[in-house]
Amino acid sequence: MANNSSSLVDVHWLNDNLGERQLIILDASVPPVVPGYVSINALEENTGKFLAIPGARRFDYDKKVCKPNSTLPHMMPTAELFQAEVRKLGINQDSMVVVYDDVGVYASPRAWWMFRAMGHANIKVLDGGLPAWIEAGLATQDNLETELPSGNFLANFAEEKFCDFNVVLSALEDEQCCILDARSAGRFNGAVPEPRPGVRSGHMPNAKNLPFPEVLDNGHMKSPAKLQKILAPLLASNQKMISSCGSGITACILTLAAELAGHKKLSSYDGSWAEWGAPSKLPVVID
Repeated sequence: MANNSSSLVDVHWLNDNLGERQLIILDASVPPVVPGYVSINALEENTGKFLAIPGARRFDYDKKVCKPNSTLPHMMPTAELFQAEVRKLGINQDSMVVVYDDVGVYASPRAWWMFRAMGHANIKVLDGGLPAWIEAGLATQDNLETELPSGNFLANFAEEKFCDFNVVLSALEDEQCCILDARSAGRFNGAVPEPRPGVRSGHMPNAKNLPFPEVLDNGHMKSPAKLQKILAPLLASNQKMISSCGSGITACILTLAAELAGHKKLSSYDGSWAEWGAPSKLPVVID
């Protein structure tokens, strides 16, 4: 298999490596809730027709590979649950995993960061996702693979890669830490109400705003050089970055952007604003 040290691969690299034994392709699509973002499989002209990259398997962290019975959406599961579900997908310790979604780059970075947090370094995001694959004229199939062998994946959870509200609370006044919020400026500033009923408007004290579309270019990640330029005014090279968003999905787009830009101390706030903005004593600022 052709070597690729980046956390991103393009559709041509993936197409060239489709027959490789170690390659596992995962569809991690989650229906977008952000205005202006539409999934390929939800387009009106595709009604009744499902499109997938050949050989892809379903990695459903929204309903299946997540903490059961949680009041918060798609929270990280235990290492035991993650390992069991990933083994059902036929994933092994030596698997090269490529994850995509049907929006472009939207839900797939969350899956990428989950695997990284569970100790699997050989995980890539497909730049541009399913839309880029289709735009390149590459073959699709109308179903996902379900008859799969059992894998030998071992999960080893690095807790620092996903943090809880206590970690975020202690980081608010820590100059060695930067909290980056991926929500829109309107939601961050409290000018636009939150989409979830009962959730407070505003942001965490001292948090900074970087709406996730700013690190994207037509469904693709911007170049490392452009990402470095975007992040430089917000995040120092020696700082730890904690990403946050509405529910923990688009926060991981910022995590991927920071990693591509060369930052190493990265974490994502799992509960994000769905937890922080809920009625509580957690501090909220409105600009």
